[in-house]
Amino acid sequence: MSTRDGPDTPIRPGGDTPGHRHDHHEEAQQHEQSVAPHVRRLRWRALRHRLRESLLFLPVPMVIASFLLAIALAELDRREAGPLPKALTFTPGVATTLLTTIAGATITTAGVVFSLLLLSLQLASGQFSPRVLRGFWRDRNGQVLIGLLLSTFAFCVIALTEIDASARRSPRYTVLFALLLTLASVIGIVIFLDRLSRAQYVGRIMQRVVRETLDLVAELPYGPHIGMQVAKPVPPPDVSALGPPFVVCAPADGWVQQISRRAVVGAVPDNSVVRLETRVGAYLTRDTPLATIWPVPPAEEQAHVARLVAEAVIVGAERSMQQDIDFGLRQLNDIALRALSPAVNDPTTAVETIHRIGSVMRPLLLVDLPAQSVCDEVGRVLLTPEDLDHGEYVRDAFDQLRIYAAPHPQVQQALVHTLRMLKSACAGRPGRERALAELDRQLALARAGSAKAGLLPEDLALVEE
Repeated sequence: MSTRDGPDTPIRPGGDTPGHRHDHHEEAQQHEQSVAPHVRRLRWRALRHRLRESLLFLPVPMVIASFLLAIALAELDRREAGPLPKALTFTPGVATTLLTTIAGATITTAGVVFSLLLLSLQLASGQFSPRVLRGFWRDRNGQVLIGLLLSTFAFCVIALTEIDASARRSPRYTVLFALLLTLASVIGIVIFLDRLSRAQYVGRIMQRVVRETLDLVAELPYGPHIGMQVAKPVPPPDVSALGPPFVVCAPADGWVQQISRRAVVGAVPDNSVVRLETRVGAYLTRDTPLATIWPVPPAEEQAHVARLVAEAVIVGAERSMQQDIDFGLRQLNDIALRALSPAVNDPTTAVETIHRIGSVMRPLLLVDLPAQSVCDEVGRVLLTPEDLDHGEYVRDAFDQLRIYAAPHPQVQQALVHTLRMLKSACAGRPGRERALAELDRQLALARAGSAKAGLLPEDLALVEE
């Protein structure tokens, strides 16, 4: 674990007595026990998130189940467990031809389904944004269909080995289940094509993003996904008077996907002040400050504390919606900016996106955010100054969009209407001063941008009105 002491940090000699070393060991174990459950929860959530986006997670168990089921049905056929209608009884030659045809058709269809999925990803990436592709990977129906096709192919291959060409008839239960799998695959293909065609609608893509974002907003200020309450809010201490700090450095490059504040607080000694130098949705560079701790922990505890703090932060190759509300706004902005580009030139989509952003921002501005300075019962203070406040959420939601919407009167009107709606929602609510100031700033810049874009006086008057 990379750590770095601040300037003039005192280094304790390693000559502790056995009793002191025993006390330090017990304290380290206590910290480990308090942090471990929260870290396990983060890792399990991250693993579950990756598995949900994997095209192998469901198909592989389904293929294994088809192998086992084929063996079980073959044993059932050998025992003649019960009668079947004569219409479902085939000669070995007919059953072999039927199973061979089904196996070849299903594996070919699986390739076509993969091609359609990749084509959809390419179209969505070019038309909307690469960041909306995760919704296609997470589609359970597509994963189940791929698993169903591969399972049908595997089942038929195993069933072919159970057919005795010299027998009077083929294994009836095995052939019957192969036919049922084929029928289920055909129905699954129809459902997949229907969902795939509807999933290309920009309105449905935005609806999914808004729904995922609002699920996180609904948990604010604290919730099981975005993080539970650590301690009671307190005024932030003056860290400049606390002496030289101990700095925990980032162990890897990537985007911060999750942070457990309870794990961060549990990792430091009592009566410590720990300041997170990052937030969910920020990019971390290896060996840059991840957290700063006052006072400096004992020398024999520093590596242990640094490891626990680093484990409380999940870093990945891309942003995710596990805790990142701002990422939902980023996806909607990307769709609107792509719609306003000369290559696409679709102001109607941009207008709809602005309304969708308003649907996210209104409940976000009405709810309280987690405190950025808290203190627990043993005097440990957690500072999170990098967390976004209401004003910064407004800035992230509209800054880029406002610039590119300036030449489009209809888009500007929707933008101004949304900003005024949000301003009315915040009026009179305590603690919304920064949000109101940023909304006023966005309105003023929107008017200035429209004037500078050279709109006709009539169009400019509509924006101002």
